[in-house]
Amino acid sequence: MGSPDFRVGGRIFATLAHQDQGYGNLMLTPEAQADFVADRPDLFLPVAGGWGRMGATHVRLGEADEEVLSGALRTAWQIRREK
Repeated sequence: MGSPDFRVGGRIFATLAHQDQGYGNLMLTPEAQADFVADRPDLFLPVAGGWGRMGATHVRLGEADEEVLSGALRTAWQIRREK
């Protein structure tokens, strides 16, 4: 769709579709999204609309450190790998 994306088994688990707004996007489950947002609301927020209700989650790239970002990417990768 014109933006860099990251896939496992042909399925997207992360994108840079909103990089111009300072966000990366993770494809999580709604439950995993709720955990990330509750733990770090300064870094994670649901994507607006239906995608967000299904678990699509913004991560503030400029504020996330390597440890948090790599853990979030691993979680998104694992979720997609299991599907």
